Amino acid sequence: MEASGVTELLFKQLNFRGERQKVISSNIANIDTPDYKTKDLRFKNELDKSNDSLQLKVTNKNHMQMEITKETSSVKMYQVDGLEEQNDGNNVNLDTQMSQQAQNTMMFTAIQNSIKKDSAWFKSMIDSSSKN
Repeated sequence: MEASGVTELLFKQLNFRGERQKVISSNIANIDTPDYKTKDLRFKNELDKSNDSLQLKVTNKNHMQMEITKETSSVKMYQVDGLEEQNDGNNVNLDTQMSQQAQNTMMFTAIQNSIKKDSAWFKSMIDSSSKN
């Protein structure tokens, strides 16, 4: 049982961030490999572009109607074009990769915290409903 419909979206984004971390680490590891080209991941059909939606359950006439857009996307790896190449054909820029790695780590942590908060709210709802 998941805490809410949003939990699935958060876990998908968490998985994406984990995979992106691997790709960034691979780019950094191949910084001295001749003809290596920088790679990145793309989340297709981003959250705001999706046609699918999640409906929140209304159990009381006073509840607000709300719809959450659902992500039905897949991850696609691509080669980053337009980057400056070194003499050996490698186009990995260490500063850019380190910056992307820090940003990705920050997003990963924020998503983890969101999952924890979502689970805490779910637990709180179960605890309060058991008191009635």
